Amino acid sequence: MSKKFEDFGFNKQVLNAIADAGYENPTPIQQKAIPPILNGQDVLGIAQTGTGKTAAFVLPMIMKLKYAQGNDIRGLIVAPTRELAMQIEENVKTYAKYTDLRSSVIYGGLGPKTQIEALKKGVDILITTPGRFMDLYLEGHIITKKLEILVLDEADKMMDMGFMPQINKILEVVPRKRQNMLFSATMNQRVETLAENFLLWPTKIEVTPQATPATTVEQILYHVPNFKTKINLLKVFVEDDPEVKKLIVFCRSRANAENVYKFLLRRFNASHVKVLHANKGQNTRINSINSFKNEEVRILVATDVAARGIDVSNVSHVINFDVPIIYEDYVHRIGRTGRAFNLGKAITFCNPAEQHYINKIENLIRQQIPVLDIPEKVFIEETGYDERQLIAKQVDDQKRREDPDFKGAFHEKKTLSQKKKFKEGRAKAGGMKMSAAKKKKYK
Repeated sequence: MSKKFEDFGFNKQVLNAIADAGYENPTPIQQKAIPPILNGQDVLGIAQTGTGKTAAFVLPMIMKLKYAQGNDIRGLIVAPTRELAMQIEENVKTYAKYTDLRSSVIYGGLGPKTQIEALKKGVDILITTPGRFMDLYLEGHIITKKLEILVLDEADKMMDMGFMPQINKILEVVPRKRQNMLFSATMNQRVETLAENFLLWPTKIEVTPQATPATTVEQILYHVPNFKTKINLLKVFVEDDPEVKKLIVFCRSRANAENVYKFLLRRFNASHVKVLHANKGQNTRINSINSFKNEEVRILVATDVAARGIDVSNVSHVINFDVPIIYEDYVHRIGRTGRAFNLGKAITFCNPAEQHYINKIENLIRQQIPVLDIPEKVFIEETGYDERQLIAKQVDDQKRREDPDFKGAFHEKKTLSQKKKFKEGRAKAGGMKMSAAKKKKYK
């Protein structure tokens, strides 16, 4: 097996770009994927985030396309989110810097005018999200007849996000004779079906068992009763822990992300913390990522839109403020730290309703997450009535999904109280009717 980039037969332009990027030795996925891709084979790659898979398909693509030619695209890379598409384009530009290959990125959320202008000038390698590609293809701005190489990156995430119809349409409009690559962090049934329809006699590459967290990440779990206590615990890490140098805080919802961001903003200011979620405008999102990447801010609060494909070096800690409902996202979230053989810490806060998801995650990663006691200096808040009811309802819903016959304590209490209220209301209404009738009688 090749141990150096020189062993792959890359030309001087590619090798110089690799040296400039500071890469010395290829990672396991690069060692396994680059030779078959250079040989023109279809490849199915199962690799967790942070393993260097972008270079595994971009470097041989640049080597195969060699130089600018015509105006129509010859390499197409499809990614689930605009953040990942931008990240890949950045890598393409880095690796192709000594060639004249032209690359461009297109995605939704922005007006298409500048993207259309770039396409008109001629593009060799196009990086795109599924929806925007189909929009511009149908308007006649993208010609696919010269396409030689097609890559679907983070295929499992594209399916989770509901992009399957667009992927099928893309496969219908590209030439049949082409080289295909499909990369995914997990290999579920849907990815397997897509691979069967999309790849021809593929070389399967699996660098780690499915959904295995990086060994460079230390995982910790805290059982935390409620939202306010989670905030108090977060405060200890961001204020008192000198090891927390660069931190991503993951939240399940936009609302939670905003609340956590506002709390951190009160503790520090905008020069220390940024927020990233789907409700933010495109420019705000780009600025947030760049500020965090360039170490202008120390903390990034994000929803799972940022969990994949954002390659930020030296993230010391990831905190899962909320446990993800999509279990695979746990692996992607914690993969933001411990990258490129650096050590990192992934800390998860879990309330009683989230224990169900922790159990599923532990089954997926085939290991138990070590549990620590909440530090004594953290004030444990009382769980308010509304949050207590919400947690009870969530626990009941989880049990009901596992066992359709389960009725649930929350369900029974609610039903009894509803019956009581209904009886009281009926008695009251009956009394009012009676008094109205008496009044009429004695008029």
